[in-house]
Amino acid sequence: MGGRMRRALAAALLAVGLAGCATFPDDGPREWQEQIEGAGELGGIPRVPESEDSRTPPPAAGQTPQGGAPPEPQPCDDPDPAVVETCLDPVGAIAVLPDGVSALVAERATGRVLRVERGTDPVLVATVPVDTSGGGGLTGLVLSPSYAEDRLVYAYATTGEDNRVVRIADGEPPEPVLTGIPRGAVHNGGALSVDVDGSLLVATGDAGGADPASLAGKLLRIDAFGRPAPGNPDPASPVLSSGLTSPGGVCVNTLTTAAWVTDRAGTQDVLHLVVPGPLGAPAWSWPDRPGVAGCVAQLDVVAIAQTGAASLFILRTDPVTNAFTATESQLTGVYGRLAAAAPGPDGLIWLGTVNKDGGVPVPSDDRVIVLPPVASGGQSRA
Repeated sequence: MGGRMRRALAAALLAVGLAGCATFPDDGPREWQEQIEGAGELGGIPRVPESEDSRTPPPAAGQTPQGGAPPEPQPCDDPDPAVVETCLDPVGAIAVLPDGVSALVAERATGRVLRVERGTDPVLVATVPVDTSGGGGLTGLVLSPSYAEDRLVYAYATTGEDNRVVRIADGEPPEPVLTGIPRGAVHNGGALSVDVDGSLLVATGDAGGADPASLAGKLLRIDAFGRPAPGNPDPASPVLSSGLTSPGGVCVNTLTTAAWVTDRAGTQDVLHLVVPGPLGAPAWSWPDRPGVAGCVAQLDVVAIAQTGAASLFILRTDPVTNAFTATESQLTGVYGRLAAAAPGPDGLIWLGTVNKDGGVPVPSDDRVIVLPPVASGGQSRA
């Protein structure tokens, strides 16, 4: 990969008018587990100490750093200070590491899992064998709930035989955890998250209409070994909820325990508040189908990456009732098609682009971007 240069240019978030249409959920926070207390307001972007970028090329022969024309920027250089990594394959998922300055990034089509950090070259952590047909590939990535001790990572992958959850350990081949999730001609992608009790949430596509009794088109809740997590509607089944079509993201608000799942469902895109059993009417819907993807739930906000609309859609929520109070779109057209989204431990929002997959890529695509937390509050919707 070519070198990348950091520049100290300011980046501004674009805010655009209100969008979307709503149906408000009647369900409050989930009741199958105890609420976890949070830590209050989150801070802003941490300052990164200024240092010489080790990847900055030396001056050309006969040219001193103090004189002459500056070196030509390389294709993978991006002057935007929000950009952490460049020149990746389309990003299928992101898992932010506990240090808050580095992350694991899944490339959907290559199956590579890379460790990225500003100012350094990506490091290959693992390669998961994948099949990309029907929107599949490497589309989910999450740290183990006990990552500090076990250093394990879980991924959602499409293979030639099925969709599955695999576990990645340092220096070892990916190990299957949950297999046999049906794959089909379409809707093979999935998403992962960690529930507040440490169980894994696995959103699966319906594979174009698989057997309703199968694991396709479901939100699964499993333990670290792929077994049904305690508290599921059927103790012998990993299924928590059913009724998904082509999910793009799962996100959990650790302050309220509310879990959300985005879905591209037939004639509209939707956001569901997760409840045990069949999913009912969506909490929010987009008849214009902007391509909802990964999501982040923080404080009183659900932030949703949109691929087709090339924006970050913000839904402000009442933390008690989960009803929505305001909406806005940000970043429209700034970074192109957004797909992966993940929260950092400091409240920053990490996003990944998929401009090489149906978009109009710039030389530095595809990229990983880090943004400050969405501010609390906002004007109420009429």
